[in-house]
Amino acid sequence: MEGDITATQANRKCSAVTGSTRKIKDNAADWHNLMVRWEKLNEEGFNVAGRLVDIRLTRSQSDQLLVVDESSSPSSPSSPSSAPSQQTGGAAELQDECCKLQIVIDKMVVVVKKMERLTASQQGFQDLEEFQFGLEGRKCPLFHSWNAKHFNESSCVLLDSFSQELKLKQTILQELAHTATSDLCMVYLSCWLHQPFITPQTRLTLEALLLETGHHPL
Repeated sequence: MEGDITATQANRKCSAVTGSTRKIKDNAADWHNLMVRWEKLNEEGFNVAGRLVDIRLTRSQSDQLLVVDESSSPSSPSSPSSAPSQQTGGAAELQDECCKLQIVIDKMVVVVKKMERLTASQQGFQDLEEFQFGLEGRKCPLFHSWNAKHFNESSCVLLDSFSQELKLKQTILQELAHTATSDLCMVYLSCWLHQPFITPQTRLTLEALLLETGHHPL
C-alpha cells in the first residue's frame, strides 16, 4: 500500500469540498493512513512473533532432550546445574518477545480506536443529512455518486474488519508463547501474516472510498 495521503491543493480541486464534504474527504485520507500504519505494525509484529516461536520451539526441544538425557543417565553432577540456567535464560527471552508483541498490539488498539472515531464521525454526517434532507438523504451526491449513508456503510465495513483482526491478534499473543507444537505455531504465524479478517473486499472498500472522494483518480 502506498504512503500517507495528505490533503493537498490538487486533491481539493472540487469546488464542493467544504463543510461536511471536506471533512468526509479528510476522513477518507485518514482511513488510508491508518491502514498504512496498520500494515507496518503487522509486519513488525510478524517479525517479533517469528522470534518468539523460534525461542519457544528451541526451548521445547531442549526440554525434550533434557528428559531423554535424564532417563538415559541416572546421575550426573554437572548437567542438572546447567539445564535450569538454560531454561531460565529461555524464559527471559520468551518474556521479552511477548512484551514486544504486546507493545505492537497496544499500538494496533490505538489504530482501531481512531477508526472507531472515524466511523462515529461518518455516522454523525449521516444523521445530519437525514435531519436536513429526510431518510433518503440529499439528492445531489457529495462527490461522484455516494451519499452520506454510503460513506457510513463503508466505514462500518472497514471498522468491523480491523476490529475482528485485532481480536485475532490478541488471541495469537495469548496462545503463541504456550504452544509447543511446531505445526500450530506455523498456523498462528500464518494467521498473523495473512490477516484473514482483512479480506480483498476490505481493501476494495478502501479503494472505492478513495476513488469516490478524489484521492485516487477514476
